[in-house]
Amino acid sequence: MSVEASNNSSATGGNPGLSAKIAIVDDEPINIKIVRKHLQVAGYQNFVTTSDAPAAAGMILREQPDVVLLDVMMPQVDGIQILRAIRADEQVRHIPVLILTASTDDRTKLSALNAGATDFLAKPVDPNDLAPRIRNALVVKAHHDHLANYSVQLERQVQLRTAELECSWLHVVHGLARAGEYRDDTTGRHVIRVSRYAMALARELGFDDSTVRMLGTAALLHDVGKIGLPDAILLKPGPLEPAERSIMQRHCEIGGRIIESDGEDKLKEINLVDLASATRQPLLDLARSIAMTHHEKWDGTGYPRRLAGEQIPIEGRIVAVADVFDALSSTRPYKAAIPLPKCIEIMEKDRGRHFDPAVLDALHRRMDDVVRIYSENADVRAAA
Repeated sequence: MSVEASNNSSATGGNPGLSAKIAIVDDEPINIKIVRKHLQVAGYQNFVTTSDAPAAAGMILREQPDVVLLDVMMPQVDGIQILRAIRADEQVRHIPVLILTASTDDRTKLSALNAGATDFLAKPVDPNDLAPRIRNALVVKAHHDHLANYSVQLERQVQLRTAELECSWLHVVHGLARAGEYRDDTTGRHVIRVSRYAMALARELGFDDSTVRMLGTAALLHDVGKIGLPDAILLKPGPLEPAERSIMQRHCEIGGRIIESDGEDKLKEINLVDLASATRQPLLDLARSIAMTHHEKWDGTGYPRRLAGEQIPIEGRIVAVADVFDALSSTRPYKAAIPLPKCIEIMEKDRGRHFDPAVLDALHRRMDDVVRIYSENADVRAAA
């Protein structure tokens, strides 16, 4: 028994069908030589062969031929078993398999067909029948390969288009976040730090990487509603009066309205609604939730809706902790930055009142990350 390979495509004359790799499996080496000789006369030169039936499936998987000629009656492992192994393997199941058989038994043919045989060739092989059958099988294989390649290319195009849409939406999100920051530039890199703190807290709470990244992006927009506030209130260098504070609190609902989209009808007109919605909707829904709920309090005394406990979405509870921590630890027109340990002490007093205890615990456990984020994203003026 042996495994044999030959490859000499110089005689193919540039015909891609004649350059195809043909696998021949037969326990009688003389039969392999006869079949190969007939095919060489027809112009085929690229062969992999074996007379070792147990090695056949492995050879086919390794060599990835374009067509297989397979004997049925072989010792140890018969052709039907090999055919079933081929059809069960995702890598080679699409390869055409022509059954070589001297049997006229209909049950053998039925078994081969049920196992996935492409065609039959009677022994002794008629050379006038062999070449056309091989050619037809290769046409089927070429068609399959074309469809498979087209499917791969189409999937890549869809992935690229989706990535482009995601990139576009991220640019919009970052642009809105920057707009809010420029409008209220006394907070410097506030939105960046809140985003990073929120991501650290989400990781500690067990969120998967994809959700953590989305949460971090959405958190950039938590204060976007401040775009709609008057300068006299937004930039006031001191504590706000009760009436002014009431106006300031409107930034949550303003933010929600800014992020909320009513543009799907326009997207439908250009057939982008499905891709755009798949990319945009989860991110902007999350951003809107954060903008609307990051000032709610665990005990129900927050704003704008006085939600309490787990009525507040987890993203809102996370950003509430991140936002207050950054407000305490940063320089503002009406106060100096508070040292980090003191910030934690102040926030602990509001455990179970302002803050979800579980999120506050996550802040404690992630203090190394928090200190690093604080250092890497310090306000220029605060660091000066």
